[in-house]
Amino acid sequence: MGQDMSFLDEYLVRPDPAAPRLGATVSGIDQTGAVVATRVVTERALTLYLYAQEIVTMMTIGDHPDALALGYLLNQNMLKRGDVVEAVDYDEELEVVVVRTPARTNFEEKLKKKTLTSGCAQGTAFGDLMEAIDEIELPKAELRTSWLYALTRKINTTPSLYLDAGAIHGCVLCERDRPLVYMEDVGRHNAVDKVAGWMFRNDVDPGRMIFYTTGRLTSEMVIKTVRMGIPVLVSRSGFTEWGVELARKAGLTLIGRARGKRFVALSGEQNIVFDQDPDSVEEEGGRSRRKGADRDD
Repeated sequence: MGQDMSFLDEYLVRPDPAAPRLGATVSGIDQTGAVVATRVVTERALTLYLYAQEIVTMMTIGDHPDALALGYLLNQNMLKRGDVVEAVDYDEELEVVVVRTPARTNFEEKLKKKTLTSGCAQGTAFGDLMEAIDEIELPKAELRTSWLYALTRKINTTPSLYLDAGAIHGCVLCERDRPLVYMEDVGRHNAVDKVAGWMFRNDVDPGRMIFYTTGRLTSEMVIKTVRMGIPVLVSRSGFTEWGVELARKAGLTLIGRARGKRFVALSGEQNIVFDQDPDSVEEEGGRSRRKGADRDD
């Protein structure tokens, strides 16, 4: 019998890897010289305006531009939870998204115009992000190992560009053992920002949420999670020292190398409830690894 995929109904938003606009098939040769056809993701420029002020041009796969725009402004401290947004206008032909708020603010001194590459270095206004570690108090939230095992299994078997083509990052907003919103993009920070923007538009209580990422647990990933007010951050990848240090300072539960029955917790260990025997959990299968990858970041 095939694998039970009924859990896909739990998602409010999930990837559509078959969408023509998000990828293309390209021909080449492999290591033996044989002709192969492989799926690659599409990236395109998206320029963000706050009213008439041009803020940034991002390289993105092009889905959910409204969520990306709002999340970028939130995570750059240009927009705050509770602020009023009058409209978010997207022009697909011009590849422009415009966010309109009641109060117009000039950010020229705060953020110079720049083009973000599809790489991981986003050039964030880092000093502003660091303020979150001192200003935000995260709620105490337990993490049951049964939730963790269920989430990693569901997320890692959800049809996605990550599994189909690689060269992309994914972030998932979860509640208990349910994955709710799964966003992907060529840069991990774009994927984070899409989730943040979706949360803003849907007035989500972050204190009940778990945040999952396919990317590394760096200082900036920790800071963005804290800024979103989410008390638990999980990744299938590893840690950086500063990411761990900041997570401990902020009281963020930090789980890395979460694959199959295995995980490592380096912050918030006291919040973990061991309610499932790891021996009852299957090891991760090859289908959970992104296409063409011998190992993850």
